[in-house]
Amino acid sequence: MPSWYELDNADEIPSPTLLIYPERVRANLQRMIAWAGADRLRPHVKTHKLPQIIQMKLEAGIGKFKTSTIAEAEMTAAAGGRDVLLAYQPVGPNVRRLVELVATFPQTQFSTIVDDTRIAQSLSEAAQRRRVSVDVLIDLNIGMNRTGIRPNADALALYRFLAAAKGLRPAGLHAYDGHIHDTDEALVRRQVAAAFEPVWDLRRELLAEGLAVPKVVGCGTVSSRILAAEPDIEVSAGTSVLWDAGQPTFTPPMEVDQAAVLLARVISRPAPGLLCIDLGYKAVASEMQPPRVTFFGLQDADAVGHSEEHLVLKTDRADQYPIGTVLYGVPTHICPTVALHAEVWCVDKGRAVEPWPVVARTRRITI
Repeated sequence: MPSWYELDNADEIPSPTLLIYPERVRANLQRMIAWAGADRLRPHVKTHKLPQIIQMKLEAGIGKFKTSTIAEAEMTAAAGGRDVLLAYQPVGPNVRRLVELVATFPQTQFSTIVDDTRIAQSLSEAAQRRRVSVDVLIDLNIGMNRTGIRPNADALALYRFLAAAKGLRPAGLHAYDGHIHDTDEALVRRQVAAAFEPVWDLRRELLAEGLAVPKVVGCGTVSSRILAAEPDIEVSAGTSVLWDAGQPTFTPPMEVDQAAVLLARVISRPAPGLLCIDLGYKAVASEMQPPRVTFFGLQDADAVGHSEEHLVLKTDRADQYPIGTVLYGVPTHICPTVALHAEVWCVDKGRAVEPWPVVARTRRITI
């Protein structure tokens, strides 16, 4: 009997490609809803970048979305999303693009994040020129040291600025704990509690001043199931929609399914014990050291060479895989893997039935 990931019509599908299994996506969405409830989920779109999965989320009762790019935000709104957070401080032309997005999709409530007064001021001016209002959250640095402002007096002052700025509405706090990586749930719980303590302190200070704090958006996939128990936070995990081979290595156990699989083929057997696969780093995320993909049935194979269009594996069982053999594998990091593919294949009942363009892999759609 074929395994769940195998295609009946693999001979019709060019490789390398990425396969998406909608029933597994839907099951993962239901698990996420069980953690937090649909109203408190704001899953990150960057993982899949597909309007079809936006539709699945809407059908499941999920109405809030988190994005990283103007293109992702536009795709989400065009697919029916009505509450879209651009969780990336707009700078340069993206300030103008964001207010144009707000004007183009008046039925969608857009918001964004800032950590700098100058950016807030430029956003205020752009919003006034376009005669729109933009909801703005403060981006807090709670330990990752990638973006954000520390949740201290400076953050308090920035929030006051937002409250006074024309064309802007202070919409709450954004806190990403992406620096927390561990499979030990008890340890992750302690680290998350310590990281978010100053967030709650800042929120209390803002409320004491009479400033509204409509929402706190936080957490990555690692802490999502833990923070789902916190009633005052919107859970913004993304990877758990599709899952990958890397996440379980630094995340407490999560009962989610692999819902995206790479299809590749053996293209050469250049020497005894070696297989060359048509899965170069133009088709699978490769920012990490190998393994960058885990093949079903070849978990013990070692990657000994990787280039733009070729992946060379070393295995004692190479002679069992003739040239042309179809292989299925799970990428170590799904989010950038999706972005490498112009289209993915939707799988239904064991068959790849239609290609889905990865609409938001581009940096610009129309705006």
